[in-house]
Amino acid sequence: MGSVTGARLGLVVAKKLLKRSVDRNLVRRLARENFRILRSCLPARDLILRLAVRPKPLDRRALAEEIRALLGKLTPPER
Repeated sequence: MGSVTGARLGLVVAKKLLKRSVDRNLVRRLARENFRILRSCLPARDLILRLAVRPKPLDRRALAEEIRALLGKLTPPER
């Protein structure tokens, strides 16, 4: 077994919450994009992002901001 070199991301977007595959894929795409941008700042851990509630208006910008905020909580404060 090799050692983990950086953060890894797992996604859970249930069909129960978002019926249309287009919407589920949008959430996954936004999560992967924001993770890729912040990956170098994140600790070497396995992260699982799970959609817990149905977003009422499926707003791309609001989803991206919320994902960035969640990932930002894991970044160590700058000195």
